[in-house]
Amino acid sequence: MSDIDTSHLSWDEWDELQNPPPAETDFDRVVESALSRRGFLGGILAMGSAAAAMGTLGTAANLMSSTSAEAQEAAASRFAFKPIPIATDNTVHVPEGYVWKPLAKWGQPLFSNVPDIDPAKGVAVENSDKVFGENTDGMELFVFGDHQVIAVNHEYVNPEINLPHTEKGVPASADDVKILQNMQGVTVMEVAEGENGWEIVVDSPFNRRIHHNTPMKLSGPAAGSDLIKTAADPNGTDCLGTFNNCGAGKTPWGTYLTCEENFNGYFGTIDAAFALPDDYKRYGIVAETRYAYEKFDERFDVAKHPNEPRRAGYVVEIDPSDAASTPVKRTALGRIKHENAAVAVARDGRVVVYMGDDERGEFLYKFVSNGIYVPGGDTSTLLDEGTLFVAKFAEDGTGEWVALTPESTGMKMDEICVFTRMAASKVGATTMDRPEWVAINPVAIEAYCALTNNSNRAVTKDGKMKSNAGGDVMALNAANPREKNEYGQIVRWYPENDDHADGKFKWDLFLMAGNPDVHKDAYAGSSNINSGNMFTSPDGMMFDSTGLLWIQTDGEDSNEGEFLGQGNNQMLAGDPATGRVERFMTGPKGSEITGQTWSADRRTHFVGVQHPDAPFPDGEGKLPRSTIVAIKRQDNALVG
Repeated sequence: MSDIDTSHLSWDEWDELQNPPPAETDFDRVVESALSRRGFLGGILAMGSAAAAMGTLGTAANLMSSTSAEAQEAAASRFAFKPIPIATDNTVHVPEGYVWKPLAKWGQPLFSNVPDIDPAKGVAVENSDKVFGENTDGMELFVFGDHQVIAVNHEYVNPEINLPHTEKGVPASADDVKILQNMQGVTVMEVAEGENGWEIVVDSPFNRRIHHNTPMKLSGPAAGSDLIKTAADPNGTDCLGTFNNCGAGKTPWGTYLTCEENFNGYFGTIDAAFALPDDYKRYGIVAETRYAYEKFDERFDVAKHPNEPRRAGYVVEIDPSDAASTPVKRTALGRIKHENAAVAVARDGRVVVYMGDDERGEFLYKFVSNGIYVPGGDTSTLLDEGTLFVAKFAEDGTGEWVALTPESTGMKMDEICVFTRMAASKVGATTMDRPEWVAINPVAIEAYCALTNNSNRAVTKDGKMKSNAGGDVMALNAANPREKNEYGQIVRWYPENDDHADGKFKWDLFLMAGNPDVHKDAYAGSSNINSGNMFTSPDGMMFDSTGLLWIQTDGEDSNEGEFLGQGNNQMLAGDPATGRVERFMTGPKGSEITGQTWSADRRTHFVGVQHPDAPFPDGEGKLPRSTIVAIKRQDNALVG
């Protein structure tokens, strides 16, 4: 392992340390493209105004300045809370009239006769697949009869606090590795509200842990391909485990979609002479890993099993109603660093899945099924048979979805599904500022994607411009208009013909995050960002049933310099109709606010608090524990 201590880093920080983007593209290659944008981008930057950028694109946020006071007051009634200020402390804050309580904490038992986590010893290996995992992320709630069941991701672990008996959390045995493997993946758990509020239903038949060794099926065009066959699975149809589970999704037929993001960091080798295959570079697979799985579990040694990493990076479908069911990796949805999977039903009944690839300069995708969704009908192949598309954003506020097919890419279908990034590069997709969660408005035909940040956008050095790992230039473009973008933005698109399956769309920027107290130019943010609601790095997003967009952040919380006055990470509500954005929740120091869902009666909002630095939620002297909190109104009215 490197001499650098990486045990304290978040997964994204570790991944960027291991895989810095190259600066390898001659500036001359992008001059022509840059000149073609001069009229648009030059105008924005010359005026020094993010609001000008938003006005050029015709975003709804600017309507606020031209509407009457009465109209603004009427619009304000959609927000059933008094906005709260920033916080820099070690706990959660919610508005007046609301209360919060922990629902599930890292290391909390799902089954009886399993103890809670021991701060000094951690969780015993024999119990590590029977407790709530670490670093909660995307989640969804399902109703089965009288039962409410939450499926929730566990993106990664902090080795040092999971293995307190080791030096800096570096595994020293196969049992140490198994603990780390079991603490990640997915928890499926029944929850119920009683006299003590919301709690886990211990020993529920729905309760289940899905982890790095859970048997799974591979389906779709890549299933059976030579690209994913291994010695243990010569048929290329059966695999073990789901990795780095970030965002999530929910199908109309009641299954859970968990998304594998930074899977690359689990696969390495102890063979210093092994030459990494060419495709590894695009996905960030390196010889040295954070968890040292390859030292104790041969499956993760790529010198011995080079196809094993190609069996990760997919959307995995899980049936939360059946704890004995086998999860299925849907290769037709592509192999990328999936953030989440937002599902819609098109006008003709086809299923549409929007997906972001969370890395600087990567792309935005959608899948459209061949088959029609019929309630109660067979859904087993709806996510296996269809077409995968990638987005191209034009400077004039229009865009198109380009099909990734053998004809358009020159690649075989299984290659497209396994090497999806390469396929998207071949058709000239638009490089984006780390596409995170996609959210689909339930009351309008539109969708949103959080572009969280990109510090390397258009950064030049010695006459060269930054590119992604595939060599695609990260020059400025209309959807990603700022250099060294530390704040992020949210892009919104409107499918042609009010149909999510259509190949064309119009788009604008719903907002550009920024800091108006520090900057007076484009980095101040768009016109709907002000001193009272500013934030950085939008990440998780989800709509409630009324059409409010709930935005969660994962940004720098130093509260200094570029981020002065922005405080800890937070959750805000945004109104698509007016562009108004208000802060609803703040998290403890060091945490990311990520993952959310609602109870069946919409009176409880469940929200994830990931990797707090502070002794949260149990107070001073206790371990910092990734936690799902349940937020309610004190009058028990609806919250979403």
